[in-house]
Amino acid sequence: MRRTVFNEDHEAFRETLRAFIEAEVVPVYDEWFAAGQAPRDFYYKLGELGIFGINVPEEFGGAGLDSHKFEAVLYEETARAGVAFGGSGVHVLLALPYIKMLATDEQKKRFLPKFVSGEEMWAIAMTEPGTGSDLAGMKSTAKLSEDGTHYVLNGAKTFITGGVHADRMIVCARTSAPTAEDRRHGISLFAVDTKSEGYSVGRKLDKLGLKTSDTAELAFVDVKVPVEDLLGEENKGFYYLGHNLASERWGIAFGAYAQAKAAVRFAKQYVQDRTVFGKTVASFQNTKFELAACQAEVDAAEAVADRATEALDAGELTPAEAASAKLFCTEVAHRVIDRCLQLHGGYGFMNEYPIARLYADNRVNRIYGGTSEIMKSIIAKDMGL
Repeated sequence: MRRTVFNEDHEAFRETLRAFIEAEVVPVYDEWFAAGQAPRDFYYKLGELGIFGINVPEEFGGAGLDSHKFEAVLYEETARAGVAFGGSGVHVLLALPYIKMLATDEQKKRFLPKFVSGEEMWAIAMTEPGTGSDLAGMKSTAKLSEDGTHYVLNGAKTFITGGVHADRMIVCARTSAPTAEDRRHGISLFAVDTKSEGYSVGRKLDKLGLKTSDTAELAFVDVKVPVEDLLGEENKGFYYLGHNLASERWGIAFGAYAQAKAAVRFAKQYVQDRTVFGKTVASFQNTKFELAACQAEVDAAEAVADRATEALDAGELTPAEAASAKLFCTEVAHRVIDRCLQLHGGYGFMNEYPIARLYADNRVNRIYGGTSEIMKSIIAKDMGL
């Protein structure tokens, strides 16, 4: 079936991106993998390429587009090459929507030009030790000073992707206590300068996968945050977080589909090259049946991912639809990647093969952005159950 989600502009971007990946990422990716993160100066290259400015208004140095389809192309091309762009995904997919939605004109003038160039990398700190997906249970606090010039931030966060390299961190913290009627009340968002006194990056976490993205623990001890760096209104942070969850879950869904598609590509190439018992692995009926079944699942995931992309761009992607897309695409990717690794035999277990890295990277898709179980709860509630 012919895809209709992309046009000539997207395909031209794809060609440029593919050439960039081959020249700038593939030759050094093993070094990034061993180091556990992409180098900081790589993000300047992404800024020069225009990756960070696609959805930023022209007046702040961006392209002024309002579409997630270029991000979708990026997901497909990085997965196809078996690489990742470090922790930069949160910069665009997670942080930018909050800046565009909540920042004042003055804040946009301060933040967005440096955002586009890569001079200031952004991330978001939601999860805390012991709370996991229960964001309403967060304990970090931000108390307004007596003179009203700044907030005093205290607390800790964990599993913060992009946390090592971030120059600005959107920190979620309590400015008021929860009420008996609504435990979600009282959360606010702040654009915190990571160079602030009392702000510290703890361990860079040793993850099962996503080895080139820097994921860290953060601590805040009496960090002074100017009132000018509050994003949006006080105590409405939980609403803001919920508003952007659909786009976050779309990104995970589309990324998972792209990984599944790449896994079939890797497996097909491997079985055509690998010879056993005097025959290529591709010539065995089991191989053909396995890859055919995987391709059928990828085709279905592609349709779901494309439909969600169109809905997101139209501003019509509902929380339940985003949850459904995430649940389906991540479960498909789990099955497909596992079967494609199996076709590699013992070599599939070696990190020098992209399928092994893909297997590890994919596992978190059913956890972050809301676990598969939470996705099922959202879908069931939408069904009236």
